[in-house]
Formats: sequence, structure tokens, C-alpha cells
Amino acid sequence: MLWQFTKKILFSLPPELAHVLSLNSLKILYQLNLINKKYAEPKTIMGLKFPNPIGLAAGLDKNGDYIDALGACGFGFIEVGTVTPRPQSGNSTPRLFRLPEHRAIVNRMGFNNKGVDHLVERLKKRKYAGVVGANIGKNFDTPIEQAVSDYVFCFQKVASYADYVTLNISSPNTKNLRDLQQPELLENLLRTLKDEQKIFFTQHQKYVPLVVKVSPDLTQDEIEPMASIFIQTEIDGVIATNTTNQFATISNETGGLSGEPLREKSSQVLREFKKLLGDKMPLIGCGGIFSKEDMDAKYQNGASLVQVYTGLIYQGPAIVAALSERKMC
Repeated sequence: MLWQFTKKILFSLPPELAHVLSLNSLKILYQLNLINKKYAEPKTIMGLKFPNPIGLAAGLDKNGDYIDALGACGFGFIEVGTVTPRPQSGNSTPRLFRLPEHRAIVNRMGFNNKGVDHLVERLKKRKYAGVVGANIGKNFDTPIEQAVSDYVFCFQKVASYADYVTLNISSPNTKNLRDLQQPELLENLLRTLKDEQKIFFTQHQKYVPLVVKVSPDLTQDEIEPMASIFIQTEIDGVIATNTTNQFATISNETGGLSGEPLREKSSQVLREFKKLLGDKMPLIGCGGIFSKEDMDAKYQNGASLVQVYTGLIYQGPAIVAALSERKMC
């Protein structure tokens, strides 16, 4: 009831303003010790102990400014970012749009963030005891041929403080970024990052899993070589999926669509990767999760963990309890 009232107020505001206000309000509630929920269904995936399998997808907390407050909502893991080597303002506004009739969101944010150094400082100070992943990308003005250097730079910065690192090569809102899903560029990126992972392990005796976030707009002909490269390079996990830019019948806005209309599209890609990858690496299901039935469908299609984003926007923090069946620690 309280959330419906709060949602009505937030949805009367421009989406990006509502986003900032809701996160700041959540942070105040956390600081006043008015929220501290924990849901138990522990899983060990990629060598990491997840308190429960329900995660927050990247994009909500781009800079790691709200890790503890979001963790207090009961998430088993939180992914922050996407972060780039240098701060950048992202695309021009307006760049975030609600589609309430579809329970969906369109965004063309463009990796707006305060830069990797800011994220590192926030990661150093976190109190949240769950798993935290750092989602990394390239600056908008880095040529695609030089993108690897941006990912290496970010990995080297966050590896000491993140539990895993996600390579975002699938956002539709940075020009040419999805070219990194092409076999030659993909293999070069992953082999280089795996080398960095090994160097870091040798130096610090800490293994930081590398995860790749893929597009829901991949064809079967694109999925097959990607899966083969994931196996060859021994990537640690795959997130299926990012947002889609194939939604002309739903909205005239450009960008990436998330929410209910993405559900089946993302599940289909998840299912195809599961067929090809088997048990060689875990899959994280993301896209259109609003209910326990949606979550269970991701598991049935091969996911070991799930992430929510748009479901949180429309249903509020109570979505974590709904997905967890209120299994309290």
C-alpha cells in the first residue's frame, strides 16, 4: 500500500529525477536503520558464496553510491556500473522513459558515470556483506579497435574490491559497442582480460571471475560462435541479457528496452546459450522478472542466478521478498 502511494508520486516526476530521489530516499532509510532485510537461499557459484540468488542488475547504481542501502533491501548480490575509465555525462536528456502500459522502460543513458576511480572509492567503503559485481565498459570516444585497453584499465582498478567483474559489450546506447560481440573482437577482448585475471591472481592470490553480458538481439548464427569462444577462453559466467533495441511496435523512442516485453526474448537467448554451454559455466538470467513464476522460468531455461531492474522500478523493494518467498535469515 505504501509503495503504491510512493510509486504514484515518483511516476508523476520525470523518470531520471525520480530515479535519483528514490535512491537518495532509500539511502536515508538505510542510514536511519529503517531497512535491513535478509533472505536466505545460499548458493555457491563461480567460487563465490551468494546469500541468495536474487541480484540487482547493473544500471541502477552506476557509481556504487547506494550499495549498502540497496543491499539492505535483501538482494543476494548487487552489480554496480556500467563504469568507464574516465567520467562521462552520457547522452543528452531526456534519455529515460517509462512505458507503464507495458511495464517497461526505455533508456538511452549512454554509460553516464563518475569514472572508475570514484567507483573504487565507493567499493572500498561498502559494508554490504553480499556479493558485489563491477560492470565495466569503454568510454564513448574510445575507438572500438582500442576498446580492450579501456576494459583492461577498469579491470585493473576494480579487481581488488569487486567480487566479480562483468564485461558490458551489449549496451545499445554506446556507438559500435555491440561490435565487440563479433568473433574476432570478442576473442581478443576475452583472451586479454583472462590474461589480466591470471596476472592479478598471481600477484594477489584472489581469483576474480569474469562475466560477459550479452544482447537479447543475437541471432542463432551469432550465438554459436560466441558460445564457442566463451568455452575456449574459459569465461566464468554469462548474463543473458541486456536490453533490446528491437521494439518499434512499442515505442518511438530510441535506446534499450527493459521490462515485461523483454522477458521471452531474453529467455530465448538464455535457453540457446544453455544448450551450447551446458554446465561449463553458470548463466545469470536477466530480463522481465516481475514474479516468482518469471524467476522460475529463468531457472528452467538454464539460469543459476537472476537479476532484476525494471521489476524493482514498478514493484518497489518488496519484489525481493516476493521472489524469495520471504525466507528470512
